[in-house]
Amino acid sequence: MKHIKIFILALLGVLLSCKDTTQKVNVEKPKAEPYKLKQTIYYGGDILTMEGDSPNYVEAVVQREGQIIFTGAKADALKRFKGKAEEVDLQGKTMMPGLIDGHAHFGNFSSQAIGAQILPPPDAGANNIPALIEILKEWNTPENRALTGWIFGAGFDDSVLEEKRFPTKHDLDKVTTEYPIMIIHISGHFAVLNSKGLEMLNITSATKNPEGGLIRRENGNEPNGVLEELAAIPYYGKALTPKSVEAAEQFFKAGQDMALSYGYTTAHEGRAFFENHGFLADAAEQNKLKLDVVSYVDYMVVDSLMQTKWNSKNYTNRYRIAGMKLTLDGSPQGRTAWRTLPYLLPPDGAEEGYLGYPAMPNDKDVEAIYKKSFDNDWQIITHANGDAAMDQMIRTMQKVSKNYEKKDRRNVLIHGQYVREDQLDSFKDLDVIASLFPLHTFYWGDWHSQIIGEELGQKISPTRTALNKGLRLTIHTDAPVALPNLMRMVGISVERKSRSGKVIGESEKLTPYEALKGITEWSAYQHFEDDKKGTISEGKLADLVILDKNPLKVPEDQIKDIVVLETIKEGLSVYKK
Repeated sequence: MKHIKIFILALLGVLLSCKDTTQKVNVEKPKAEPYKLKQTIYYGGDILTMEGDSPNYVEAVVQREGQIIFTGAKADALKRFKGKAEEVDLQGKTMMPGLIDGHAHFGNFSSQAIGAQILPPPDAGANNIPALIEILKEWNTPENRALTGWIFGAGFDDSVLEEKRFPTKHDLDKVTTEYPIMIIHISGHFAVLNSKGLEMLNITSATKNPEGGLIRRENGNEPNGVLEELAAIPYYGKALTPKSVEAAEQFFKAGQDMALSYGYTTAHEGRAFFENHGFLADAAEQNKLKLDVVSYVDYMVVDSLMQTKWNSKNYTNRYRIAGMKLTLDGSPQGRTAWRTLPYLLPPDGAEEGYLGYPAMPNDKDVEAIYKKSFDNDWQIITHANGDAAMDQMIRTMQKVSKNYEKKDRRNVLIHGQYVREDQLDSFKDLDVIASLFPLHTFYWGDWHSQIIGEELGQKISPTRTALNKGLRLTIHTDAPVALPNLMRMVGISVERKSRSGKVIGESEKLTPYEALKGITEWSAYQHFEDDKKGTISEGKLADLVILDKNPLKVPEDQIKDIVVLETIKEGLSVYKK
């Protein structure tokens, strides 16, 4: 519309400035103005379109005002557009479509980017509890505390810590007892608070466990600082919400810059509540988003947020709500995923025979949520890690779906870490997309072998089996569970090597091209955006990324180290290394 208005005004100016030529029989038409719309020609490198079932390259791409208008031979591009477009020589680098994570929590990228860096190696240095304490002490400055009023960090991992246990309030009290501390487990399903933090949240020996959550105790009923699932998650906003406009801007910029540096052109907010939705909606209203953000609203707030303007197939200032989110269990590496077989190593305080636990024990509650999504034609994505949780997902969705006509709903299984083969067959029958999480093979492959056994541990994230059974597949980082490094995820999906170097599921490896499909075309399909994203094709958005190497031409063990040099959103460069 803006360009139409400009054109009309320009045309009026031309008409008003023309001399009176009414006496002439043949009126000479004014010459066309030089072409003013922004156009760019890219050439000089590997341009991987991601079209088709096998790699396809073109010599040149031309974008105009954010849309791809030409793909093909360089000579043809220059013949048609030279002198009318900016020319960009890729100098041997690789261009491919902009990257789309199958599932993450974009609203929380900022906490990972700006908080205490308590991830274990290779992402940071928290490999034992004393190191974690020192990192928190270093981060404990007046400037950092002023951000939210808390000392916070995300990413500690008990399975990698030398002590092989969760830190407790006693450990965090060594950092400070004067200010509140909250650290979030790498799974995103647990938090640990110091004594001051427990006091701030009024969690005491009299506080009852919520349904779907657990407060770990000591000395009878005294909280030890560790909160599980719904005893933890509702409190994250207390420690992670910026206290000032300046802090909010700092948070937002840090998170968005991180995403752009890894090649994201579309980010996924996989569990929106009022707080993080508001954070993203405010950014959109202020035109601060440099990439698209597609959001899924938690079922607990769906009645309110799905009635807003943001619930749309179209973006408003690069933000939209695409559907709803349901969570049926917890974290496999944290051993709260709901299984049909006992964990071999129960977590602290759990008895032998421990199976994890459901987030929603009553099937009727789950059925009601699925019914709401089907009634309203809302896409629903379901977090389920343990096979018992996936049994619940299947039986409730089967019961509900039989009352509705078959539609293109694109409902999604999120994670599916311990999914069985028979369950994949059921998901295929239900037309459920499998968004799997093969980063687990590196980060926790060795740990899974310990907690569920070697045989089952080899079957986590069964990406090849899912494809062979005909399911639509995407892959995801679940960031900030892991860094939002999509090239690392591609490499791990191909190699499937654990921290110790052991291959986890040789038969489940993806090819490099399939892994790239999982974060481009297939992910665009998952989000109902395959008509305008996911491939370098004429008519689609000029969402592009430039890499230092071609993932299809380097040794497989080097894919994870590929660096994003530039991210281009609708023709505009939004990140350069």
